[in-house]
Amino acid sequence: MEIYLSNSGQEPIYAQITRQIKQQILSGQLHEGDSLPSIRLLAKELRISVITTKRAYEDLEAEGFLVTQPGRGSFVAPQNPALLHEQHLKKVEDCLQGAVDAARLGGIGYEEVAETLRLLWEG
Repeated sequence: MEIYLSNSGQEPIYAQITRQIKQQILSGQLHEGDSLPSIRLLAKELRISVITTKRAYEDLEAEGFLVTQPGRGSFVAPQNPALLHEQHLKKVEDCLQGAVDAARLGGIGYEEVAETLRLLWEG
């Protein structure tokens, strides 16, 4: 598992960790039952506070991405296919909203945007 932290962005470190672990789970890099580094080990590897990694793991557990077994560690939780679909759909909606906003700002009409999307979809 690789996590890259940026000190120059606005996103808090715990949120960067949370986002990157989520992405790795959703993309299939991490699978159900995979063990994650302990909170202390991850903090040491990233050279950050244990409190920060604990917050990230707690957030991931609250969102259903991780399960923690006391004395054993944290593991990738079984994923609900409907929840995964909904999360992917939300991501697509966010991207499309950005495209719609950019199109409106640039005076590009619906038909042109729809045609561009069709071309991108077809590869």
